[in-house]
Amino acid sequence: MRLISLLGNSQKLDGGAMFGNAPKALWSRWMPADELNRIEIACRCLLVQDNSGRNVLLETGIGAFFEPKLRERYGVFPSEHRLLAELAKIGLGHEDIDAVILSHLHFDHAGGLLSQWREGTEPALLFPKARYFVSETHWQRATCPHPRDRASFLPELNRQLQASGRLNLVTDEYHPWLGSDYRFELTDGHTPGLMHTTVGGVVFCADLIPGTAWVHVPISMGYDRFPELLIDEKKAFLDKHMAAGHRLFYTHDPEYATSAIGQENGRYVPLNPQPEVHLEV
Repeated sequence: MRLISLLGNSQKLDGGAMFGNAPKALWSRWMPADELNRIEIACRCLLVQDNSGRNVLLETGIGAFFEPKLRERYGVFPSEHRLLAELAKIGLGHEDIDAVILSHLHFDHAGGLLSQWREGTEPALLFPKARYFVSETHWQRATCPHPRDRASFLPELNRQLQASGRLNLVTDEYHPWLGSDYRFELTDGHTPGLMHTTVGGVVFCADLIPGTAWVHVPISMGYDRFPELLIDEKKAFLDKHMAAGHRLFYTHDPEYATSAIGQENGRYVPLNPQPEVHLEV
């Protein structure tokens, strides 16, 4: 089995929103802000070439579906679909992907499922032979969102996923089509039914722990639906995967893709962080 990290399009978001109730005097030491108080955020994906010969993609990032006005608002760059270019570097096209596993359907994690914006043309669903996997709990949230997070979802993407006939809703720790190499667990603090995949000794943290700065348990985002619950879930998640010796995979860290996890003076800390993943398991 081979695991390879891939960068999708990056974006710039308000640092205060990304660090919740942490003061700027603290978080600006970890990530410098620009003149608009924005910090650079990666949208990183993980490609698994598994023992069955399948290409399985964990997330697609934000992609390049936004029209120019919204691309500017969310600080998305470059304007081209970067994930497709990254796949091409290793000899793959989106047509070669057999499955896409989505932690959730917020646009910065699932927008890369859509084709690049073209004036006068509606974005189309990419990955034509892939099965799409999302937790059933989260699908219910995405198709009937709360006003608090409605803007984070793309109704047209949801319709295209359902119409594809290739949407698979995950209800258990394993899915029979993927097999036992892929293990799923859910958390609800960021959004109901957020799905974390563990494969090849690596666990996809998604927005429970967006990057190394969020490993510290009290740090959460303003985007989290239930911050106190998230903090409790994060501690249990870190204890579990530290005991198992798993490495954490960070989708939003601008610098690091992965790290081990440890404790120093009772505080969880990332150990041996690496800027990319290229593992033979």
